[in-house]
Amino acid sequence: MFWLVTAGVIVLVAVPMGRVILTRRGTVATAGARDIGVYKDQLAEVERDLARGVLAPAEAEAARTEVARRLLAADRRVQSGTPDGNSERGPAALPLGLIGLALAGSVWLYLEIGRPGMPDMPLQARIEAAQQARENRPDQLSAEATSPPLPVEVDPAHAELVEKLREALAQNPDDATGLRLLVDNEARLGNLAAARAAQQQLMGVLGDQAKGSDYTDLGEIMILAAGGYVSPEAEQALVQALNANPTDQRARYYSGLSLAQTGRPDVAYRMWMGLLQESPPDAPWVPLIRGQIYDVARAAGIAPPDLDAPGPDAQTIEDAQNLSEEDRNAMIAGMVSGLAERLATEGGTAAEWARLIRAYGVLGETAQASAIWKEAQTTFANSPESLDLLRAAAQDAEVSQ
Repeated sequence: MFWLVTAGVIVLVAVPMGRVILTRRGTVATAGARDIGVYKDQLAEVERDLARGVLAPAEAEAARTEVARRLLAADRRVQSGTPDGNSERGPAALPLGLIGLALAGSVWLYLEIGRPGMPDMPLQARIEAAQQARENRPDQLSAEATSPPLPVEVDPAHAELVEKLREALAQNPDDATGLRLLVDNEARLGNLAAARAAQQQLMGVLGDQAKGSDYTDLGEIMILAAGGYVSPEAEQALVQALNANPTDQRARYYSGLSLAQTGRPDVAYRMWMGLLQESPPDAPWVPLIRGQIYDVARAAGIAPPDLDAPGPDAQTIEDAQNLSEEDRNAMIAGMVSGLAERLATEGGTAAEWARLIRAYGVLGETAQASAIWKEAQTTFANSPESLDLLRAAAQDAEVSQ
């Protein structure tokens, strides 16, 4: 229905414009042909008057010259398609082509930035729809039932060893070490639902002794078993993991994924951008975030980040890990100071300004972060996309107010 309406609008716009162009050219041609006929008749009349002696030869020559001049002018108007002969007009294909180009460009632009299937939905309606979708989403077992199996090549010898491990745990179900081995090996065999069940059994054995990383393992294996979907049960495991250790980077990645899936891409974006700033380049969640952050930013109405802006290389990060805490903090402070000086003297991209704001926030220098944020608002006042990126950094540094 949407595209039928769109096609109708295109026809309603294009047809009248095309008719105006073609009708105007036809009218000009008809009027010009009529004028040419009149002037030819006048030339014949001059010749008749000269033959009857009504006109003197000199008068006849003057009249013939004037009529011929008008005849040539009328012929030029017909050839050029202009009503008055004062301006030249190209062939009809040119304006018609421009109309077609404008209409095609409009359709292309909508396909790039629009969503044909998206109905009108005010903010409050979107919030309510997201909340309903969150409350009515499938549970873990339902998600596992519809998740396709992993294409894993099974080594018969490995499968036999895992079967013996299962039998041993059936005799000793409270063996925490054996259960950890079973979780890992079931996952290696592609038996993700079995790995999830073993992890849940392990959590029951550990009880209050379970660590935050154990809850992260549970949430992760649940998500993998559900084909990347974060179920309510997996989300609850992640909440417990972060309650035990708020800095758990793996749990933060999966929590961001949960937020992105349940209608909160804005929060997911801030969580993932902060995680990217802290994570080493070889962290397993870094390529996962980089592959999704642009879509999350667009869904949140935020300008996509420049993830390729220059930063410290791998060798610098490795060297920093070998330093004492005091020396490492001094090194980071020096790098931040160097970035601040370069931006103050040479300027830089919005991504670099955002990095500086976040860096000051991590160092606890909120006054500096706030000052940079205020200066950045003036520097990038004419770029809404840049301001969105900088505002996200200011929120991460808790200086956006």
